[in-house]
Amino acid sequence: MSIDKKDIERRMDGAINSLHSDLAGLRTGRASPNLLDSVMVPAYGSSMPLNQVGSVSVLDARTLSVNIWDKSVVGAADKAIREAGLGLNPVVDGTNLRVPIPVLNEERRAELSKIAGKYAEQARVAVRNVRRDGMDQLKKAEKDGDISEDESRNLSENVQKLTDEHIKRIDEIVKGKEAEIMQV
Repeated sequence: MSIDKKDIERRMDGAINSLHSDLAGLRTGRASPNLLDSVMVPAYGSSMPLNQVGSVSVLDARTLSVNIWDKSVVGAADKAIREAGLGLNPVVDGTNLRVPIPVLNEERRAELSKIAGKYAEQARVAVRNVRRDGMDQLKKAEKDGDISEDESRNLSENVQKLTDEHIKRIDEIVKGKEAEIMQV
């Protein structure tokens, strides 16, 4: 039994892909349906993504529309959008929510930059968790006698190298997004 480097790399890549999709929602002044992708709505006894309880569309460059399919979920969706940390305040109109996108002043740009940093930290934690799992597999394989101490050390170095590369990519991605957000 040896560790699967491809699996570890795939899982680390998954953290980066997740970061990309989170950052895609951080629009720099234009409405985008992706902006609400991270919103989770408590509905039907569990927490569901907003796009599973309603359809999100763009009304104009500064307004999103969320058409909630079930009337009983409208209040929960409104509250979830308000509490998502995106600085959005929906207006309830029957089963529709109109979500005006605030003007990007300096304060809003700084807020979006903080959110980008939060997403990056979540991605770093995910990569580190994958690293920890890989290291645990190595220790177990060495303890069980499946691999030698030297093999374990080499594989540990490989896992650490993969981790460092992915953390560096995350830092570059978020640095680019923050620069995009802060452009005037």
